Amino acid sequence: MSVVLNVSNVTKCYATYRSNLQRFANWFGASIAPTSEFLASKNISFQVMQGEAVALIGQNGAGKSTILKMVTGTVRPTEGTISVNGRISAILELGLGFNAEFTGRQNIYQAGGLMGFSQQELTEMMPAIEDFAEIGEFFDQPIRVYSSGMMARLAFALATAKRPDVLIVDEVLSVGDSYFQHKSFDRIRQFKAQGSSILLVTHGLGDVRALCDRVILLDKGTVLKDGDPDEVVDFYNAMIADRENAKLSVEQKRNDKGWLHTRSGTFQAFAASVQLLDAKALTPVSTAVVGQKLILRVDVEVKEQLPKLVLGLMLRDRTGHIIWGTNTWHTRQILEKPAVGQKLHFDIAFSCDLGPGSYGFSTAVTGSDTHLDANYEWQDNVVVFDVVNTTRPIFVGSSALNAQIEIVRG
Repeated sequence: MSVVLNVSNVTKCYATYRSNLQRFANWFGASIAPTSEFLASKNISFQVMQGEAVALIGQNGAGKSTILKMVTGTVRPTEGTISVNGRISAILELGLGFNAEFTGRQNIYQAGGLMGFSQQELTEMMPAIEDFAEIGEFFDQPIRVYSSGMMARLAFALATAKRPDVLIVDEVLSVGDSYFQHKSFDRIRQFKAQGSSILLVTHGLGDVRALCDRVILLDKGTVLKDGDPDEVVDFYNAMIADRENAKLSVEQKRNDKGWLHTRSGTFQAFAASVQLLDAKALTPVSTAVVGQKLILRVDVEVKEQLPKLVLGLMLRDRTGHIIWGTNTWHTRQILEKPAVGQKLHFDIAFSCDLGPGSYGFSTAVTGSDTHLDANYEWQDNVVVFDVVNTTRPIFVGSSALNAQIEIVRG
């Protein structure tokens, strides 16, 4: 596979001067010191291969959008180089390149021309753009009357009217409705399958796990972690909790089956043992049968005096999608002031109404309804198991519905 995007030691510094005249003079070589400087990105380096989908994640102000603007050429780096092999199509900001008084159709011609398309090409693509945007009669009305969702539809339809070598998307899809988000991500997947590279900025971590081959975590303008989606996303979740809990530590390791185990917390209380058991025999289960009665047994130890203790549970499939989750805060089983040294025993009984595949349970021992307030311990994929179907007709999906098909002949 060839490299389509190479970002090498890129730094972007925004300087503030006492006046615009001083800024202007600096453009022509005057050595006037700025009053202040802000480093939006510092020595950023990464590559994107052909057909690879890469996500940039991080908290607000981490430098994600600055990187995308430099890649697309709307902002120039202060230092470093960026090289692109192929045609880029980008959706960075709602309405970027659009005129509020022009209709959707007129804006397609104007913004499309700025993207390098000829009038004839845009005329040929117009029916497909109008069809994909699905904004009806608004297509020929001024975009000042558009909602943010309609603007996103128009921008995405134009940007993806022709498959690019590199598609860049910056959060713009988050303003659309769920139907259009699904439709848009389906098109992105098609482009990826056809060889396009994707560079995506989003706070939708479920989309990151499902779509991306790699994730880059940015923090304060630097690359903090670059790796597999599960590893980086789990680390990011732990990092967010770390900012809310002063004494938090984070551990990560991958087992021989490829599942990543991330453990974080203050460990004032923790799950000493987590087992998946057959509900009748109470024997450990590594492979469950569809419909089998199971128990997830969690033993928690309390090491310090705590005001409250809550156990949280999450079940995810192999791609990281959440299948189910809850905690004892929501089930109104909060433990008040558990004794130091106390050992607590939780049994979670359930029927394995899952589709064939691999699944992982995550546990959280916290002090409230979220681990961001008091994260005593969070463990991703602490118990991993397979599900096989040996008793029911063949079906697909992650849920085993107890569906009955009735045929009525007239």
